[in-house]
Amino acid sequence: MSFRLSVSALLLSACASSAGAAACGSSADGFAVWLDDFKKEAAAEGVPDRTLDSALTGVVYDRAIIARDRSQKVFRLSFEKFSARLVTPARLARGQALMQRYAGLLRQIEARYGVPGPVIIAIWGLETGYGADNGNFRTMQALATLAYDCRRSAQFNDELKDALRIVQRGDMTPAQMRGDWAGEIGQTQFMPSSYLKYAVDFDGDGRRDLIRSPADALASTANFLKGNGWRSGAGWDEGAPNYAVFLEWNKAQVYAKTIAYFATKLDEQR
Repeated sequence: MSFRLSVSALLLSACASSAGAAACGSSADGFAVWLDDFKKEAAAEGVPDRTLDSALTGVVYDRAIIARDRSQKVFRLSFEKFSARLVTPARLARGQALMQRYAGLLRQIEARYGVPGPVIIAIWGLETGYGADNGNFRTMQALATLAYDCRRSAQFNDELKDALRIVQRGDMTPAQMRGDWAGEIGQTQFMPSSYLKYAVDFDGDGRRDLIRSPADALASTANFLKGNGWRSGAGWDEGAPNYAVFLEWNKAQVYAKTIAYFATKLDEQR
């Protein structure tokens, strides 16, 4: 089983505010009207019609997304049970092998952003099994469904607009934009807002490709951590200066502790 646990999946506080001028809803009824209103709102904010048409044509209310949003019981596990499910011997061994394979790249990333290789590899392994399972949900449909849903409509309204801006600036086509159920994209599962802010072209091919390029994905992850307060040379265990940065990546204490634990295990093998 793959665990793709990302920033948005842990924002569990309810948000009943409406998305812009359109009313939120709890069923497929009203979604088409809401989507038309959203398009007008996004167009008024500068998103071109061609981007809206290419990204949102054919998008429908997805009940499977709502079901995923309502069932996140894994985060209620104790740290011992949670970490045991994610930091398996196989995942640890794979991480150690990738530390060696990408040693040169990881040194370059640490030199630029100050984030050590074990931390980046740990996040990569926890989020997608090192890129093996990035998710196959249609990002635009997932975000539109969650933006229409009354639980966190304001948050996902903004994320949907940011996803449109990713298409607008040419990083991905809507067809290429597939990921996890809450709109996370790429090998370390960036929300669109984080993608816009922190994605970097580290392999120098002219594109910020967090889906196919490990170099871009790992460097962008380090850039996120640095941008959220990572201190080069400081510790990352609970209580250390950099532990709080893990909570910016994921709000769940049990997940932050698991990143720290996994990174320490990897670091011991360097």
